[in-house]
Amino acid sequence: MNINELFFETESPFGFQETIDRLTQSITVMGWKMPAVHDLQQTMLNYGKEVLPVKVFEICHPKHSSRILEKNDERIVSALMPCRISVYEKQNKKTFISRLNSGTMAASIGGIISEVMSDATHDVEQIIELAIKN
Repeated sequence: MNINELFFETESPFGFQETIDRLTQSITVMGWKMPAVHDLQQTMLNYGKEVLPVKVFEICHPKHSSRILEKNDERIVSALMPCRISVYEKQNKKTFISRLNSGTMAASIGGIISEVMSDATHDVEQIIELAIKN
């Protein structure tokens, strides 16, 4: 399996900060929660390394996550929780949004995990569509 099968990448029509602002608003509008945002550019700077802007959003929706966390055997996938969306700038100054292709991963797992991950993937795609809509 190659990287393009494991991850989705979408170019934003907006600059880095506007994409961040629009994504934050979209997450809220769609009823998701955002427990954390990691500024990896700042983190790397703290270690003496310079990288282009990149922020990773941790997002969750209790209606999805509780369906997995309430079950003993399904809790194993909690390492994938919460969902993550990354916004970053490339050297060409264009801004991109990436996320795990959870739908593909879910299909190979099956059962309630597949259902929940597919539902969450659908929601995340809607969040991104809303954020980058002109």
